[in-house]
Amino acid sequence: MIKAKNNPQSFHKSQIKYHLILIPISFVMLLPIIFIFSQAFKPMDELYLYPPRFLVRRPTLDNFFELFRMTQGSSIPISRYLINSILTAIATVILTIIISVLAGYGLSKKKFKSKKLIFSLNNLALMFVPTAVIIPRYLIIQKLGLIDTFWINILSLLAMPIGVFLIKQFIDQIPDALIEAAYIDGASDLNIIFNIIIPLLRPAIATVGILAFQAAWNSAEASIYYINNENLKTFAFYVTNLTAVTGNTVAGQGIAAAASLIMFVPNLILFIFMQSKVMNTMAHSGLK
Repeated sequence: MIKAKNNPQSFHKSQIKYHLILIPISFVMLLPIIFIFSQAFKPMDELYLYPPRFLVRRPTLDNFFELFRMTQGSSIPISRYLINSILTAIATVILTIIISVLAGYGLSKKKFKSKKLIFSLNNLALMFVPTAVIIPRYLIIQKLGLIDTFWINILSLLAMPIGVFLIKQFIDQIPDALIEAAYIDGASDLNIIFNIIIPLLRPAIATVGILAFQAAWNSAEASIYYINNENLKTFAFYVTNLTAVTGNTVAGQGIAAAASLIMFVPNLILFIFMQSKVMNTMAHSGLK
């Protein structure tokens, strides 16, 4: 059931027709990624070239050195922004997975009033974009006294309806008889979650982890709206402000390209290692 794989186990000649279509499409989709790497490693003279070249000919690390030199005279080094982003991403991933698993288990296997209403509200929240709730969210955060705290970097990202939805869809496929047998053996809900549910949910948990990491790593919302102390802001905020700091210069574009690559690489690595689990999760969740 959950262990079923949608990806083929090995190559078969019947797949050739699909490869003939997908390989050219994949090559086109790889072009933006190649451009990000190429632009980040271009020396100054190649950034000045007109018409611009797509691929770098003499790669250099100067853009990265310049990026780190920019904050040498500042009281806030770039490493501070990076550490804040790393801590925010790690805490957000762990807490989001815990919340999604517990909520998904409750909505799937427990019986209580308003269960369908709560799940419907969760699904309704999937349609809201962050901009639509920015004012009520700010008022709540202000009332809770979380303005200008590091925790708001994490707490503002923990509400992830798609995580609860994916986990619940997976838990729905686990037979109730298995849960009931565990109850008869004396297992508590936490024992069932850690010993039965989580081992069967690895693809879904990996997917939720990727989504949570991307949301935390790429988000500058908390640093922009809720934090005034520069020491608490994240690397995503630093990158969004980079254009204003460097101006619309060629050197500034090289620095911005280097910063963009630093933002992009963790997402790429994470997806490469876990893409098969993401595909299986989407297939079993009913998402099209």
